[in-house]
Amino acid sequence: MPVPGSRGPRPARALEAPRPLLVRGYNQAELLAEQVARRLRRPHLPRILRRLRATGKQAFLTRESRIANSAGLFAPVRPVFGPAPDLSGRSVLLVDDVVTTGATASACAAALRRLGAKDVVVLAVGR
Repeated sequence: MPVPGSRGPRPARALEAPRPLLVRGYNQAELLAEQVARRLRRPHLPRILRRLRATGKQAFLTRESRIANSAGLFAPVRPVFGPAPDLSGRSVLLVDDVVTTGATASACAAALRRLGAKDVVVLAVGR
């Protein structure tokens, strides 16, 4: 089913890009993803990706450095009980607050594809 105002199919899931919660005390991408999922009447899958290593601030890095820094940065969370979410053949909407170079979004998309996601669409509020 198409998203109102779009040309494509509705995403099967909405989730946020992982972000260190301790930095801000809250995760604005998660709050955005919750509202988007509610509005689209789709499941919200919070925290299904985990950061594998600390990268430090990327604000002052070049585009190439950000891409290299983000490669292989995320992996699916291993649930304590039950299997990892099966995204086989699904379209996923990845919600983030800001996308600058797309390095983090690309790294997240790669991890989501390892869970079987067919398409990963990124929605960001700012650039």
